[in-house]
Amino acid sequence: MADALICLALALAALMATAVVLTRGTVRQAIVLSGYGLVLGLLFLILQAPDVAMSQIGVGTVLLPLIVVLALHATRRHRDTGHRDTGHRGAEKETRR
Repeated sequence: MADALICLALALAALMATAVVLTRGTVRQAIVLSGYGLVLGLLFLILQAPDVAMSQIGVGTVLLPLIVVLALHATRRHRDTGHRDTGHRGAEKETRR
């Protein structure tokens, strides 16, 4: 019975890993990555490693996808507002006046 559960959890982990790779949108990919972290946490729990499972669930399910989504948001916001490195150009304009 335990071997069947381990095989099922491994198959589910392989399926979720494939889903992460095949997901198109970056935000959707972060959400699927969160599900993959949860499946890995459950796999570690089945393999009787509760401390690793708790760490995996905390980091792989919550923290990593959150960091990815926040980084994507910051990158898009920076790109959409049109920020450019104009520090030197601004100084040149002041010296010409």
